[in-house]
Amino acid sequence: MLRQPLENEKVTISRVHSTVTYPAKFIFIAAMNPCPCGYLGSTTQYCTCSEKQINSYKNRVSGPILDRIDILLTLKSVNLKGHHFHGIESSDAIKKRVQAARLIQYKRYGREVCNGSVPFEQLITLFPLTSEQQHLLQRVCIQEGLSNRVQIKIIRLARTIADLNGSGMISNEALVEALSLRKITLNTSNCLTGEHNASY
Repeated sequence: MLRQPLENEKVTISRVHSTVTYPAKFIFIAAMNPCPCGYLGSTTQYCTCSEKQINSYKNRVSGPILDRIDILLTLKSVNLKGHHFHGIESSDAIKKRVQAARLIQYKRYGREVCNGSVPFEQLITLFPLTSEQQHLLQRVCIQEGLSNRVQIKIIRLARTIADLNGSGMISNEALVEALSLRKITLNTSNCLTGEHNASY
């Protein structure tokens, strides 16, 4: 039931005598444990799950749903005792960067629409990837078995990262960061070459 609203920002309800479509634009945030017991990857607790149990647990979330989620992150617990926060960007500074990026997008598209919602043809026409970036993205998507839908999301995400950094074009760094936010780590052989090299 989440597929249509996540992709089209609309939800259609069909009944015997009528079909009604409503706007359904929302931010979808979901969380799950890394395994049934919740301790996979923990440095303080021992995971008691078998590999089969872990895979079965993760497969409860279907591929089509994962394809429609922009950012996939694996988080680890942080010991706040003795943790310093020096040099971390404040929430107020982040808010200002987000507001500035939104204004850039509104001006770019001539209406209140962001990179995540604008027709992809319009976005890619205004900001095409370089041949080097296209080659990297295609190679990674083949290696990882990523769908066309995920490739489009990566490009949208890279454009947004570039906007947050005040970059006019989709930089190599923005594309690499967008890939990393899909839990894709690039090795040395995958990295883009040139002046804006970045490796993760």
